[in-house]
Amino acid sequence: MTLATHVNHTADYYSKFDAIKSWGLKQLAGGRVPATVFYDDLELPTLNVVSGKQPFALEIVSHCWQYAHLLRYQLSSIVFYAPNDMDITVTVYYCQSDQATVDTLRYFTSFDQPNITWNWQCLPKEYLFRRSIGRNHAALNTKADWIWFTDCDSIFYQNCFSSLRQQLRHELSPLVFPLVEHRSRPLPPQHRQLSFTARDVSLVDIEPKDFIATAISRATGPLQIVHGDVARKLGYCQQTTIYQKPAKHWCKALEDRVFRWLLGTQGMGLPIEGVYRIQHQEKGRYTKGSAWSWLRSCAQAFNTAVWQGKTNKPAQRTFTGPSSNTRHE
Repeated sequence: MTLATHVNHTADYYSKFDAIKSWGLKQLAGGRVPATVFYDDLELPTLNVVSGKQPFALEIVSHCWQYAHLLRYQLSSIVFYAPNDMDITVTVYYCQSDQATVDTLRYFTSFDQPNITWNWQCLPKEYLFRRSIGRNHAALNTKADWIWFTDCDSIFYQNCFSSLRQQLRHELSPLVFPLVEHRSRPLPPQHRQLSFTARDVSLVDIEPKDFIATAISRATGPLQIVHGDVARKLGYCQQTTIYQKPAKHWCKALEDRVFRWLLGTQGMGLPIEGVYRIQHQEKGRYTKGSAWSWLRSCAQAFNTAVWQGKTNKPAQRTFTGPSSNTRHE
């Protein structure tokens, strides 16, 4: 199914009534009633291990709206650390009006590596604002053995793909996630590494010591790694029509929990190495200067203080941006 076919231009927009239904679904998904009570045909397909006679195939799926300054770190990590013994498809859903993201994707297209396929998917912003629309499209159309639904502030550092391949070769769980994610402190919007122009697009690397290991207990939104056969059969929340509607503003991804509910699992934790994430105070989905943006900044400032208290590290030593081994083209 092509993206043009997948996008229903006559669909109703996500409404206030849909928001109420979404809240109700969130409560159901957090309870003990299985999704099979409400939805038919949620039976998982028979899962097979990946054949050792062919290259391991992984698809990575991100959405980017006004996050180009973070997306360049993610795409750089794929260029730097993708092993030669697996095929990686990198799918990014974006909007043509987000010029910084367009310029970033154009830059990375120039990196021609035989085992990396760049797959840029342009959406009207109203369809980009509901993340499950793109994820569902990717799930139904993936050719990969496994598909990793992530966010564009996630980074696949050294040994990430190699350990992932090792863990998944014989894995028969429908949904897995890394047991550890390394996180930066929440960075303020004025941080020098969180703003850039098209002239600044380059390969950039991180300094691992500026991140702290955090235990993960379930397959959260950026850490949902799904067996390809499951993705092709069930899609991504396609059973819940409200999560396939376009929206007039970026929607909080409540469907992450619903997706786990539909699969009937919180996911299997695996010791996948090299998973990092740049935390940031200001979200691209919020209008700058708005009340929501201000409230979130206050909350993140509090979280930063808590984070620093836990780690006992001075703020200036936490994620200084590209390290001394930053690579530029």
